[in-house]
Amino acid sequence: MASTDPKARISALKRLLEAEETSTQDELREQLEKLDFVVNQSTVSRDLRRLGAIKSTDSEGRTTYRISNESTTMHVKGLTDLIRGVYHNGAMIVVKTDPGSASLIARHIDNLRSDEILGTIAGDDTIFVAPASIKKIAALASQIEESLI
Repeated sequence: MASTDPKARISALKRLLEAEETSTQDELREQLEKLDFVVNQSTVSRDLRRLGAIKSTDSEGRTTYRISNESTTMHVKGLTDLIRGVYHNGAMIVVKTDPGSASLIARHIDNLRSDEILGTIAGDDTIFVAPASIKKIAALASQIEESLI
């Protein structure tokens, strides 16, 4: 009988992410169905967010899902290689990244725990950083850039 237990499903998803590299939510959905879970793509997406899973690029350049935690995010080797630029327009800071890397970098920026940052929004390759004050935006952009090197 197929399982609909969310805790068991999330636990199984976590084990899948830790055991092997998976490139798409559809692959994860198929793997969960093989484990007899009733699941669709939107459920996988929600569960990935709950787990704090992120897309990252592996050593061969493939985009994969993985579990992220603060300690690994803060010490990611080669973080600077994922950054394409840090810019501001006097009101907002924008960080451009390699495709699929924005969530990882945004998590790093969030973990700076700076009072100067109201929050971040990450897309696939772009992060919007909302500064607490536009008076210090240039200094904040520099601080963010330095933290990524």
